[in-house]
Amino acid sequence: MPFDTSLQPPAALAGIRVLDFSHALAGPYCTLLLADYGASVYKLEGPGGGDMGRGWGPPFTADYSSFFLGLNRGKKGIAIDLKKPEGLDLCLRLVNRMDVLIENFRPGTMDRLGLGYRAMAARNPRLVYCSISGYGQQGPSRDAPAMDLIVECSSGFLSITGTEAGETVRAGYAVADVNAGMFAVIGILMALRAREQTGRGQYVDVAMLDSMISAMSSNYATFLGSGKVPRPMGNAFLTVVPYACFAATDGTFSIAVGSEKLWSTFCRTIQRPELEAHPDFATNPRRVENRHALHEILGAVFRERSVADWMDRLGAAGIPCSPVLNFAEVAEHPQTAVREMFPTIGAHRVTGPPVKLSDTPACVGSAAPRLGEHTGAVLSELLELDAAALDDLRRAGVIANV
Repeated sequence: MPFDTSLQPPAALAGIRVLDFSHALAGPYCTLLLADYGASVYKLEGPGGGDMGRGWGPPFTADYSSFFLGLNRGKKGIAIDLKKPEGLDLCLRLVNRMDVLIENFRPGTMDRLGLGYRAMAARNPRLVYCSISGYGQQGPSRDAPAMDLIVECSSGFLSITGTEAGETVRAGYAVADVNAGMFAVIGILMALRAREQTGRGQYVDVAMLDSMISAMSSNYATFLGSGKVPRPMGNAFLTVVPYACFAATDGTFSIAVGSEKLWSTFCRTIQRPELEAHPDFATNPRRVENRHALHEILGAVFRERSVADWMDRLGAAGIPCSPVLNFAEVAEHPQTAVREMFPTIGAHRVTGPPVKLSDTPACVGSAAPRLGEHTGAVLSELLELDAAALDDLRRAGVIANV
């Protein structure tokens, strides 16, 4: 379903300009969100190949990586060769016009290019400069290479994710990258808010490691309180029972019984009222202690009916539950349609903005740019370069020949 943008008021971040040096996932996800909520995002790539994500596939849509298309919509593409003095000069002039600069190279890379925070802040004191890295800008792991799987391991996440037998399994999506991208958005917005008070920008240092640890605050709180090192528990939850997936006659579904009131209702709904006051299951701490015995009982009960039957019964009783849906089922679900979570841009569908604002709603913008697609238009608009100057830069290989 395409978004109707004809009557939308100015977006929440309208007027904010972002120079985006990021690649792969963490940075592009951050700038995707900024673009959806109205920021003008200028994606700066090298003319030789650009963002590594352009080649991540299959699948490809019309010869473009579906991965790249989904993460870079609504951005304007600029291709400048920063190794050429003229290219670096263009970039520095663009920095003067920006509110935000974001990059996710290894620490020190931007300094070596002459684009580090101190130099950029000296040129543009109002600039909010965000760096996303694996382990942050200080510490013994600062220079260690990192990608999502690596930080899932180094943060402790993989040690608690997997089967109860102990087999570790990476998350089904790039959770470390996405967490870092979301925390980068938060950091940038906080820095912009502070700038309203001080008139100055600042440095935003986001580490994938820190982001994962913070996202696991409840898990680490339990560990820090008990001293017990957690292990994988499959679909179960450490501190609430029953909170897991179970097999029905024709599929799998989940339940989450998070209070004693729900426990009482749940026992009556599944027609096992004797479980409510059973000494092994009467309170959540007792159910946690005896989870395996309770799961065995519930497993036998749930195997008597279909998923749809259980969803009707449990849903009517107010028990949190859901079938285990695949991506195709989610993409065609009436709830995601109402929430406009899979809009169409041109020839392909993308995921929609997650936060719904009543007065300044998000807007899914244009399709992801071809490499350097908007270079001429942006340099003409922001730096007032005329056609002859742009042609000279193209002939010299400083900007993309598009």
